[in-house]
Amino acid sequence: MARLVGLIANRPDLCNRFARYESDVLRARPPRRGEQWGWGVGFFQSGEILLKRRPLDDRDELTIADMLDDVRSDIHVVQVRHATVGALRTNNSHPFRYRQWMFANTGTISNFGALRPRLLDALPSFLQRSVRGDTDSEVLFFLFLSFLHDAGLLDRSALGPDDVFPALKSSLALLDRMAGGDKTAALNILLASPDHIIAVHRGAPMAYRVVAGREAFEPLFSEDATGKLRLADLEPCRLAVVASDFENDVIPRDWTALPARAMLALSRTGAPVVVTSP
Repeated sequence: MARLVGLIANRPDLCNRFARYESDVLRARPPRRGEQWGWGVGFFQSGEILLKRRPLDDRDELTIADMLDDVRSDIHVVQVRHATVGALRTNNSHPFRYRQWMFANTGTISNFGALRPRLLDALPSFLQRSVRGDTDSEVLFFLFLSFLHDAGLLDRSALGPDDVFPALKSSLALLDRMAGGDKTAALNILLASPDHIIAVHRGAPMAYRVVAGREAFEPLFSEDATGKLRLADLEPCRLAVVASDFENDVIPRDWTALPARAMLALSRTGAPVVVTSP
């Protein structure tokens, strides 16, 4: 199965620990044994977006913890891909990046072969030239960026949810119109900037969870219970995670389901922001 996971925390070690502790929840398997698939991780280090992408992986099971094993960051976007549009190669692997933005999604835009030329024509020429691969996902990402550009926001280094949500709504509304109605298929989307993870739920079940405080984090640090770690150090810890495409579409205990067509914003310190989209 495909997977989509976004993590944001106020310490760079917390994402790895959470992914390892919740490895049963944050795992993926191919629909059929031996089927080709790929995966990718995007993360921030020193203000720069770095990508770790594997367009082909022959393992029969993957965990998000394994993908993050050699990465330390306080923001991660993770996607496991079963190719529906575009071959399994690096330029088609999620996440995609542009300036301070990362993007990944699951699902497929209906009738994308016919829509692709019209969608590319809707982009400013400088964004058209930045499209490297063949996927519907990358074109959708640059469509979102084009709406930021139209609003005069693309060059701003810090944007909040109130700036991002309208551009996402406009992107999806344009897709719906081009497809002749609400026919753009089941899509879940993750965007990340240096300060936020933004999610859009239009596909398989999607949910989020916030972990905060000493009591919540103690199980994640149980192997350090040797006196080296002061439990008081865990009190300020905070992590938020959003994920979709759960096994058998079952949302785990302690997670909060997103309503259909909702958008979510997560940050290091603030409460989750959920809005419903018309």
